[in-house]
Amino acid sequence: MNIASFIANRIAFNPQRSFSRFIIRLSIGATIISVAVMLLTMAFANGFQQTISEKVFSFFGHVRIQDYNALQVSIAEEIPIQKNDSVNRLPSINPSIKSVQAFATKNAILKTSETIEGVLFKGVEKDYAFKNLQSFLIAGRWINFADSGYSNEINLSASMANQLNLKVNDQVLIFFIQPNGESPRPRKLTVAGIFKTGIEEYDKLFAIGDLKLIQRLNNWNENQVGGYELILNDYKEMDRVSENIVPYLPWGLSSQTIKEVFPSIFDWLALQDKTIYLVIFIMIIIALLNLVTCLLILVLERTRMVGLLKALGAGNFTIQKIFLIQGGYITLTGLLIGNILGLLVCWLQQRFGFITLPEESYYISKAAVSINWWQVLFLNLGTLLICLLILLIPTLIVKKVQAVIAIRFR
Repeated sequence: MNIASFIANRIAFNPQRSFSRFIIRLSIGATIISVAVMLLTMAFANGFQQTISEKVFSFFGHVRIQDYNALQVSIAEEIPIQKNDSVNRLPSINPSIKSVQAFATKNAILKTSETIEGVLFKGVEKDYAFKNLQSFLIAGRWINFADSGYSNEINLSASMANQLNLKVNDQVLIFFIQPNGESPRPRKLTVAGIFKTGIEEYDKLFAIGDLKLIQRLNNWNENQVGGYELILNDYKEMDRVSENIVPYLPWGLSSQTIKEVFPSIFDWLALQDKTIYLVIFIMIIIALLNLVTCLLILVLERTRMVGLLKALGAGNFTIQKIFLIQGGYITLTGLLIGNILGLLVCWLQQRFGFITLPEESYYISKAAVSINWWQVLFLNLGTLLICLLILLIPTLIVKKVQAVIAIRFR
């Protein structure tokens, strides 16, 4: 029989009320809370980053190909480029690329009888991946494309539609700004649908329409576009793909990831990683302090037992194992129940979305959850290893306990 395990089990699972049992349960409860908080922090932070990133990727793609112009700002009308088979063949060259879609943008002003609003009109073609934007559509449908000529329809954001007091099937007068001081060119378009990405900066700026309309207004031919958006199978491949496709691009074209085009929002998302590390660090420190304090109390509370065991011939290591096993019970029980509690909250949030957020500040109305199982495994193994190492500290007191003095200890 393993005497250390036997004594540790009797202390930990003693059915009678005792101070030791209370301290152990209190420590288990604190460990459960620490583990659950760490797991939830990772799940909510990952979900937040993933959801916001997917919104940006759905609307702008992962990699953008345009005319190389170092002085051009990120959100502006593009210098036209010629359609090129080399760009269209990129998915066959690089399997990470899912699709290629052309686009162009043009500054315009939307006018109703009551108010006017500035807008950046984004023109797309009929093969545009509207399915990636389907979750953003809150009313109506996406624009239909004409077999000849251009579509007389437009998709507006909810914030823009509210400002102009427009709804689906209403007509709106749009004035396209022309270069060189020319008079704006008006068009009357029908609101086909209304979308809402939740990213207010973009919802207030962009409208979606037909690329052929921009070609007509800019006096471009049918093979001229503003640029290309590349949709990837995995957004984590953005940097690699953007670099690898450069040799295949026609002269004068450049490749940028969407993180380079809109750095501010991705820099903001990157700050969430620091928050994750900070919270996990704090929770681990709390869990460690809790365990060390618990074992110190248990060792001091069992001083007479330690002295009696030494008098009976038990070695220091055998007695230390008693308290290490108790610490292991606390850590493993806390990890098990903490994981169950954390995962349960994640499931409830995914199912019912009871944790809400102000969308104007966080770009999402409900806290998103994304569980990375490798992170969960690393969190549990790391916490277990660190706790077991730290648990050696309070057990060192056992070596300093003298049997004769301890037996007389009251």
